[in-house]
Amino acid sequence: MTPLLSIIIVTYNSAGQIDPCLDSLARTLPPLDYETIVVDNASPDGTADAIRRRWPAVRVIDAEANLGFARASNLGIRRSSGAFVLLLNPDTEARPGAIARLLDILASRPDAAVAGPRLVDEHERAELSFGSMIGPFAELRQKLLVRGNDRGMPIVRSYVQRVTERSRTVDWVSGACLLVRRADAEAVALFDERYFMYAEDVDFCAAIRARGRKVLFVADAEVFHLRGRSVSSVPRATEVAYRRSQLAFYEKHHPSWLPLLRAYLALRNRLPPD
Repeated sequence: MTPLLSIIIVTYNSAGQIDPCLDSLARTLPPLDYETIVVDNASPDGTADAIRRRWPAVRVIDAEANLGFARASNLGIRRSSGAFVLLLNPDTEARPGAIARLLDILASRPDAAVAGPRLVDEHERAELSFGSMIGPFAELRQKLLVRGNDRGMPIVRSYVQRVTERSRTVDWVSGACLLVRRADAEAVALFDERYFMYAEDVDFCAAIRARGRKVLFVADAEVFHLRGRSVSSVPRATEVAYRRSQLAFYEKHHPSWLPLLRAYLALRNRLPPD
């Protein structure tokens, strides 16, 4: 029987955090046909073997190399069959009713292709997990809000708390937890594999919207997100991956700004190697 939902989790060195994620799915998902697929990007910490030992019902795909998020997600999607696809980070935990709420929203909104929940951290603080299409000014605004929220600036934290309490149509939602209809994902040829890490979710949602489909932020579906733990041990590699994705995004969506971005990164000694 074809499952209703395919859950795709891309892992890299996630042995220490994947259990709470998988346990939350087992505890909170409603009775429905679903499959869980973990695509492991050749984790040296034994993530794949740990999942096979502790979670025999979960299908593990060995990517055999670190493919990055976009390519690994596409690999998982292509090997799954659910009418809906849930992309989920290994550092997340679904709260009761959250995934069911996302499914219900898409079922009730035939004009919508993507739905994302309200993400909160370990201190119950909301994360700004949606935004306007990335451009020079929108990106700067998003970064300032995210940094201000992370640093506990009262005005920024109050603003983020307020805007994440209302469901709305948005330009993009975070790939940390993103539900999409398979038909819509396949219509845009899945994720653009030029992005190793970062911006792939924004680009994916832009492709969805270009077909006239809606992207929804769902405030009353809540998912816990321990953001950044999986990459905190390799800050230099993370920085290089981010900058390469940023350049690829501007080359695709804002080519006139690309020379200025490259010059800015070179000036700050942050231009990634070719």
